[in-house]
Amino acid sequence: MRENGSFGMNEMVTIKRLASLLTLGLLVCAPLAAQSTLFYLELQGVAAYSSAADGFQLYSRTADEAMQKPSVGFDLVQRFSGKSRDIGVLAVQARVAYNQEGDHDFEFQLYNAYFRYKAGFADLWAGHDRPALGLDYALDSHALLLAGPAMLGYGFDRDWGVGLQKDLSWGNVAASLTTGSGMPLYFKGNWLAALRVSGGVLARDNFSVGASLATGDVLDTMGVHLLDPEPRAFTAVAADATYLWRNLENRVELLGGSRNGQGIALLFWRAGLNLLDEGRLKLEVQPAVKEMGGDWTYEVGGGATYQLTADLTLRSLVQYDRERRDGRFVLQIYYYKGL
Repeated sequence: MRENGSFGMNEMVTIKRLASLLTLGLLVCAPLAAQSTLFYLELQGVAAYSSAADGFQLYSRTADEAMQKPSVGFDLVQRFSGKSRDIGVLAVQARVAYNQEGDHDFEFQLYNAYFRYKAGFADLWAGHDRPALGLDYALDSHALLLAGPAMLGYGFDRDWGVGLQKDLSWGNVAASLTTGSGMPLYFKGNWLAALRVSGGVLARDNFSVGASLATGDVLDTMGVHLLDPEPRAFTAVAADATYLWRNLENRVELLGGSRNGQGIALLFWRAGLNLLDEGRLKLEVQPAVKEMGGDWTYEVGGGATYQLTADLTLRSLVQYDRERRDGRFVLQIYYYKGL
């Protein structure tokens, strides 16, 4: 049972995990401060009203998902270089989030936890990073209220394994071999191989178009929770595109395939309008049509992001999920400060 008003054993383990990673980050940063080290503190508060529950909730999407919840965390990026070249990058990004529902008051969420080695012919990574599949490979949803394709159930935002990526004059090539378990790490015969090729350099050309293939036997996980211990066959083909024009942003993804022998499909679109100086105010709309096993449904959401200061961001979201028959209104205050 949940222990209210006190820290249970699991909560203490969760806090100790974050404290250990935080201590490791500080130990890494201290002797290497003269090198390129970035260390950020992250704090956020989240509250939502759900029409299905007819009440207020302290999470942005569902209680089991690793979306936005009241939390404290950090983000460490440490670059290593030799006398003549860059060697690689260590990245660790983690949170302790409050659980309004469930058996434990707090949960440990690990996002980035990888080392990326610059081998010359390509960048090689090992640890917990993004699989080479679809928009989520290039879209960081770590702080956002709007859910990307992976959070809609089509892939993994992060996964344990190895991969490589190569930036080219015309685009990017990436491949990964991961466990297919997402945030938690399990070895139950599960695996996921993915390949993505994209054309266009977004920062230079204002567009990028990608094509992805993925196959494997993956586990059914949600956030840090294992829902089914039996790996299920998964195959997906995806096409994605990002286009920036003046103060407009458009991102789309079309995905089709099968999971556990049943067809899956996703039609995803996110459009954004940047306003005010330096785009401090962003208005977004995101419709998504989903199919799993012959059942079609949809989600539609709209949100606003306001950069109050360099460190403080306010976000809001209005969303309707047809499958859950749930309309939600979400508010988030997000603090991200370099130390």
